[in-house]
Amino acid sequence: MPDPLVGIVVGSDSDRERMQGALEELDARGIAWEFEVRSAHRNPDAVAEYARTARGRGLRVLICGAGLAAALPGAVAAQTDLPVIGVPLRSSKSVLDGLDALLSIVQMPPGVPVAAVGVDNAQNAAVLAARILDA
Repeated sequence: MPDPLVGIVVGSDSDRERMQGALEELDARGIAWEFEVRSAHRNPDAVAEYARTARGRGLRVLICGAGLAAALPGAVAAQTDLPVIGVPLRSSKSVLDGLDALLSIVQMPPGVPVAAVGVDNAQNAAVLAARILDA
């Protein structure tokens, strides 16, 4: 099996189901990926370590699924120069049905770019990753 080119990160294992579209799209395109659960709030050091070492492990694009405050994509982008794609996720705890996550992801400060796709649209994140990879 080839080494992964795309890293997919979520803050909680319960987010995996909503990221399934990305996994399936990457599989369909023959793009190897890895999946990690690392919380920007509960374990920020693990997130930073993952992002800082991503390029050295051969990753070329990172996809981060996040709900509510959606800090994960920005926390990852702050630690790497790789392209980061944020997937805003709906949460049963949100009163804004994913809009809070979307706004958090698209409001990154200058110098910390994060691309964003539609709410719960992990498949589009994988399509964008494939285009970045020119695959």
